[in-house]
Amino acid sequence: MTLYIVPTPIGNLEDITLRALRVLKSVKLIAAEDTRTTRFLLKHFEIDTPLTSYHEHNKLTKLDAIFAALTEGDVALVSDAGTPGINDPGYELIREAVARGVKIEPLPGASAAITALVASGLPTDGFIYLGFLPKKDKARADFLAPFVDEPRTLILYESPNRLVEALEALAQALGDRPACVAREITKLHEEFQRGLLSVIAAHYRAQPPRGEIVIIVGGAPPRVIETWDEDRVRAALEVRRAAGEPLKVAAKAVAAESGWDRRSVYALGLDN
Repeated sequence: MTLYIVPTPIGNLEDITLRALRVLKSVKLIAAEDTRTTRFLLKHFEIDTPLTSYHEHNKLTKLDAIFAALTEGDVALVSDAGTPGINDPGYELIREAVARGVKIEPLPGASAAITALVASGLPTDGFIYLGFLPKKDKARADFLAPFVDEPRTLILYESPNRLVEALEALAQALGDRPACVAREITKLHEEFQRGLLSVIAAHYRAQPPRGEIVIIVGGAPPRVIETWDEDRVRAALEVRRAAGEPLKVAAKAVAAESGWDRRSVYALGLDN
């Protein structure tokens, strides 16, 4: 039997695929993050497949029932909207299915993160999905610290009531980078605000947002390293050597700071 991972529209119902509709009609059971949302979708397309809830608060108690259903037929997993497993408990069901040797068949489909990325105008050749930022200031700063020098585009989700705070935290931690806030993607009030983080924050401070939000942030610009002169390199080496660092370690560290080739720094160290 098969566990189907079925993406559903993130707004516009026309975005569902023909294959997704066929699977939702044919499976024995649909496990849904929000049965109310999914029931509306099924009613629209005249699908009467039985539904069961599977969400953050019942994910442990529902596992046995879902796997019992899988012994009798196929099951489809759907999230509230978009692709299951992204910021929802679906990944835990999928992980358990993998552990139990259940066949898994993923369907391609809607994803708010990817849709926002390709419309942002920011580089798409490399990106990192970060999910939601922590709510507390220190936790948020600690979370963002490893990405200060990250050159790839960053993708985040955020709630509308924390958007301005999140944009300001991103600017403080990463610098005032180019960004895009995608709001209500594929829906009636779809909006893309592009510009520097500070400018977008000011816009939404004046006009508080509503709806589902994705934040896209440009990666760190390339670091320009000032090339030191020879005297400065020798002096830095002497300081590290005097502190007890082996020449190999000191040469590598000074090379990273000075713009010099490591072997050239090492050769200078041999002259001392």
